[in-house]
Amino acid sequence: MSIKQVLAGISLIGLALCAVVSGLPAQAQVAPSVTISGLPLGVGGGFSDYYLDYGQGRRMLGLSGWADYELWHGLGIEAEVTAIDFDKPSTLQRMKQNSFKGGAIYRARPFWGFRPYAKALIGVGSIDFPSNDPLYTHDTFLQEALGGGVERRVWNTVYIRGDYEYQFWNQYFGSNNLTPNGFTLGATYYFRKIHSHP
Repeated sequence: MSIKQVLAGISLIGLALCAVVSGLPAQAQVAPSVTISGLPLGVGGGFSDYYLDYGQGRRMLGLSGWADYELWHGLGIEAEVTAIDFDKPSTLQRMKQNSFKGGAIYRARPFWGFRPYAKALIGVGSIDFPSNDPLYTHDTFLQEALGGGVERRVWNTVYIRGDYEYQFWNQYFGSNNLTPNGFTLGATYYFRKIHSHP
């Protein structure tokens, strides 16, 4: 079984766990009525730390941004951009890994104050790399990504977000996939607000 199949299975398990958590009953008390207003849209950004999969132990830093739109009961779509471009290794000065992806995201109901989510995305990966050919130092590849994380509300409709993502850059210079992966810590602002009424 390939690592891609294993991670796909983990992602499906994560989605199932999110669904289970969403189905857990709320506390046994009469809940106040609520009014929901605004778009089911969230936008955010954060700082990323990624393993490059381009030489042993090589990592770089970057920035990520995302926009989420909820469609139905926690299920939504996400657009995401990641630019890994900072803190280059001294032996790898020509290196940049950017990705532009979109796909599905599922958020569970909050559990102990945390809201878990899982995502599956597809898009394009763009890379600058060292090469003996000065005319060929950049290329683009089809890319898929599996990931997930947790969010926690810190103020009003602002949530901090901890995210892990595993990418597959298909047929990177042959039959092998490039598999950079890493963590992002950031925040999301949601335009939809929930107003409680006694």
